[in-house]
Amino acid sequence: MNYGFKEEKLVLKREIGLIPAIMLVVGNTVGTGIFTTSGFIIKELRDPVALLFLWLLGGLIAFFGALSYAELGRLFPRAGGEYVFLKETFGEIFGFLAGWISLIVGFSAPIAATAIAFSKYFLELFSIQTSELISKLLAVSVILLLSLVHTQRIKIGANFQTGITLFKVFFLFTFIFFGFIYAKEGMTNFEIGSLVPKKEALLSLSFPVSLIYVMYAYSGWNAATYIGEEIKNPQKNIPLALLLGILVIATLYLGTNYLYVKVLSFEEMAGVVELGAKTAEKVFGKELSFIFTAGITLGLLSVLSAMILAGPRVYYAMARDGVFFKVFSKIHPEKKTPIFSILLQALIAIFMVLTSTFEALLLYIGFTLSLCASLTVLGLMKLKKKFIFSAFAFILVNLWMIIFTIVTKPLTLLAGMLTILAGLTLYYFKFNQKLKTKGGKA
Repeated sequence: MNYGFKEEKLVLKREIGLIPAIMLVVGNTVGTGIFTTSGFIIKELRDPVALLFLWLLGGLIAFFGALSYAELGRLFPRAGGEYVFLKETFGEIFGFLAGWISLIVGFSAPIAATAIAFSKYFLELFSIQTSELISKLLAVSVILLLSLVHTQRIKIGANFQTGITLFKVFFLFTFIFFGFIYAKEGMTNFEIGSLVPKKEALLSLSFPVSLIYVMYAYSGWNAATYIGEEIKNPQKNIPLALLLGILVIATLYLGTNYLYVKVLSFEEMAGVVELGAKTAEKVFGKELSFIFTAGITLGLLSVLSAMILAGPRVYYAMARDGVFFKVFSKIHPEKKTPIFSILLQALIAIFMVLTSTFEALLLYIGFTLSLCASLTVLGLMKLKKKFIFSAFAFILVNLWMIIFTIVTKPLTLLAGMLTILAGLTLYYFKFNQKLKTKGGKA
């Protein structure tokens, strides 16, 4: 069945330069996490300095990971990210599992979480009090709309992504700059000399679990590797996009969180999703805060757009290699986009919006992606056959987070393991079908 598509061999085109690639990394990363997770972290740690230390540590971990991904992206400049890297370093089954995790956890779940956050900010923007169902239907609508945008030519999608991300970066720097200018003198959680995290916060079981929230906010720094097949001069531009993107991201994250803890009290932050909106209202007042809350809301569209753009390239690559359903390898003959993969991702994300809570999605995403990223970086050391400090440090910190998450949030482990088990079941079903075909049975 060709689904109305021509059967000639169609391939992705290299149409993305360095700036759009950097904007994809920044756009795919800066979004839900920076605007939503710090409230959950401060609730656990009860220390603003420990909060800032976590965001600095998260940036360092992401940078170490990016050094390894940059090398892998240079060696294997194809669409697929971890799917390609693990397939090349550990074999097909590991590649398949990475692709499966990307589909469920790496993209569909974060798209769902970001759409939920967008809905909350949008309704807060217009002071609309409504039911949870209406809020979720708004989240579903924005997923469908942006998925439609990215069924168009990659250049159209990339230009849209670049424009909305540049707006977001400019807006965030403006938010931080004017936030500090207009913040009143007495508006602070700090006392001079208290710039060392509390020992109790650093040694608590909540610290590594809180790092999961931070790493969720940093997840997306590897976005350029998913579209490696569409980036010009990939051996040079993929590493540059990753490393420069992370420097921009870490700067924005530290500045924004410092503004949060300067302006908001513990009671105002603890467990709150809409931190950006609350900060804007407290600093600028009700009238001006509308502008900044609108900027945050539009910024969330940027991260949604970036994930909806990048993810389908993984499922396309898997299907093209024969380890996923063939229909998802189809490229639109005119627009040259993996249209069925985009649709699949949208449907899974919509299902998650309708069935999950925001906080549950955050932990599930962070835990499962940490497993996958650690194995990917380990693959580089296996390939190079040597010790690499940055790769080792990245793996060590991720294992620390994973172990403490298992101890304190066992249901998160169960959800992650069920995802992997479902992927293994699907893989072996497909693998057995291949054996039957090789044996002469259809």
